[in-house]
This record gives sequence, C-alpha cells and structure tokens, in this order.
Amino acid sequence: MNAIVLDTHVVVWALLQRNRLSPTALAILETANQSRSTVYVSAISIVEIIYLVEKGRLPDEVKSRLASVMDSPNTNMKVASLNREIADCVEHIPRNIVPDMPDRIIAATAMYLGVPLVSRDKKIRATELKTIW
Repeated sequence: MNAIVLDTHVVVWALLQRNRLSPTALAILETANQSRSTVYVSAISIVEIIYLVEKGRLPDEVKSRLASVMDSPNTNMKVASLNREIADCVEHIPRNIVPDMPDRIIAATAMYLGVPLVSRDKKIRATELKTIW
C-alpha cells in the first residue's frame, strides 16, 4: 500500500489511545510506518482537533503531539491540503449517507488521492469509498 488517509478519530487514537483502534487499523498504521508509506492527515482534521481542544472535548496534549509528529523530519505523516480537486470530489460523497461536511471532506481527500481511508465511521464505510477498519 502506497498511502492511506486517516479519519480524525483515528489520528487522535493513534496519538493517545491506540487501544481504541481496531486490530486491522493498528496493523495498517504499523505497516505504513515500517514501510515509510505516506500517512495523510486532512487539513480539516487538524482544524477539527483544534476545535475539539477549544471545546474541552480533547486534551491539549493531542495538538502538541500531532504537531510534534508532523514536524519531525523523519515522519511519514503529511498534511493533505484542501484544494479545488478535493472540493470537487465532495460532490461524490453522498450527503444523504455522510451528512457531516468535515467527514465528506476527509472522504473526498481519500477519493482524490485514490487511497484507502482508515475510519470507524459507519456512514463513511457505507459509501463505495475504499475504507479500512
């Protein structure tokens, strides 16, 4: 596997609560790290994490750990910026199945990049998008 995209909750759990990841998701992350495959984090996930920290729903530690991992020169994690092509892919993520816009953007990111999305989200997994959980 060349690359994967992580849903926001997977990013948080990978940083703070690895026991919440499914065995398959954990294995995929470990394989990606060992093989140096690219692990994409959507820019919207970073915004969501900041928002959830501000609301007190996540500890501030998650922001600093994410920044530390992403800023490391040895990291295989990359930010997937929101661009026009990803925005265009949002239309292909059915709103009646995935109503939450950040989820649609994350799914559209995986669609645009042509890589699987690691997500526990049942709504996203109900689409035709290649997902791993």
